[in-house]
Amino acid sequence: MTDHSAAAPDEYVDDAADAGNAQKIHEPRLWRDDGWTARIIKNDDDDGWAVAMIKDGEPEPALIGPWTMGRDKKNPKPLDPSAFITLVKTASEFVRRHEQQLHAMLHKSIVASDADSDAVITVTLDIIPDDDFPYALLTAHDEDGEQLAQARVAATFKLSESSARAWIANEFRTPH
Repeated sequence: MTDHSAAAPDEYVDDAADAGNAQKIHEPRLWRDDGWTARIIKNDDDDGWAVAMIKDGEPEPALIGPWTMGRDKKNPKPLDPSAFITLVKTASEFVRRHEQQLHAMLHKSIVASDADSDAVITVTLDIIPDDDFPYALLTAHDEDGEQLAQARVAATFKLSESSARAWIANEFRTPH
């Protein structure tokens, strides 16, 4: 299966799912259950078929992958409970890994010590990916989790042990 990041064609749009309709559907080319919809579609790249896995409420598929031809070698193999369960597990794992990767990219944390007091300070950088004006929040917490300071910095700010120590040594003035 491959990631599909282009805008969703009309064939993926499901007004019933968007309206919050949790109706189960178990058809040969459309299966809706457990918060997911599997839809068999014509593969535009060749003469074969593909399956689109769409999480309820999402505008586009989480995954699109090849689908097996039926016995007649023209039509797709129908969906069944076993195939649907496997597709849901695969798509859920893909979404989970993607969310973990995004979280790791947007949230960094460093533990540094204050040279003057030997206090252990946790400095975090949380990137806010705004489409027009992305920025980041640099935050310092003491050993008890009490917030010591927070500063708004450029989304490109590089958090490292040395930049955290410099911010602490500069009495938490906004880095430039």
